[in-house]
Amino acid sequence: MSDPQRRAVHGRRLDWPFTTAFWIVGGVYLALVLAMVAADVAFTSPSHITRALATPEIRYAIKLSLISCTISALLSLIVAVPLGYLLSRQEFRGKSLVDTVLDIPIVLPPLVIGLSLLILFQVRTAGHSIEEWLRMRLHFPVTYAIPSVILAQFAVAAAFAVRTMRVSFEQINPRNEQVALTLGCTRAQAFWRVVLPEARRGLLAAGTLAWARSLGEFGPILIFSGATRMKTEVLSTTVFLELSVGNIESAVAVSLLMIGLSLLVLVLVRVLGTDIVFGKALRP
Repeated sequence: MSDPQRRAVHGRRLDWPFTTAFWIVGGVYLALVLAMVAADVAFTSPSHITRALATPEIRYAIKLSLISCTISALLSLIVAVPLGYLLSRQEFRGKSLVDTVLDIPIVLPPLVIGLSLLILFQVRTAGHSIEEWLRMRLHFPVTYAIPSVILAQFAVAAAFAVRTMRVSFEQINPRNEQVALTLGCTRAQAFWRVVLPEARRGLLAAGTLAWARSLGEFGPILIFSGATRMKTEVLSTTVFLELSVGNIESAVAVSLLMIGLSLLVLVLVRVLGTDIVFGKALRP
């Protein structure tokens, strides 16, 4: 064995305490996550889950969650595509400020976001609040109604979708777009025909992430929408309501349902091959 080979073997022998220590520290957290899920599974039973899912309140919460999360994800994509493209392709004055503003919904405490939305719609300007104007002119209530659920979810989920789309557009080589422009395409034509098709995986990742973030939203919904049974009740508020009346079995059953949906989302993201985009999008 040559000297370089002996040094390499000797180095690997000295590295094992370092690697083992890191695995121990990381393994403690992994064990905690798995223990929490295992505790939920052990606490409940199939009969508890079946009985909980049979109640009209939880069925309504499931239905409203699926509908509101889907609408919130679609709205998030409508915002994320243009903002992500502009932030990835153009340099403009105030770009850092725009980037900072987009981070606000991510770093703010959820309850603060809900309170801010409530104040926005209730504060009086020019004699009427936004809520009063919508009710009088359009007969469209927002606060403590279903639209407030969607808006509360969208306010947070859109920020994550913008991050994902920005990373996705940054990973696309701009040369193809430039070639399309030299061949006579307008900027809009180059975007729809060249850039967006190449960003389809990022688009799916952004929509999936926005949907999952909407599903887990609780604080803003509790403040801005309330937790009214059969009205503004979604899965996250159902857990809170069931716990408030001491029905722990139903709360755990709904929690397991949310865990299952979250795992499905994560598997979908990995299958789509967007784990790189997904990971970068979560970093400020």
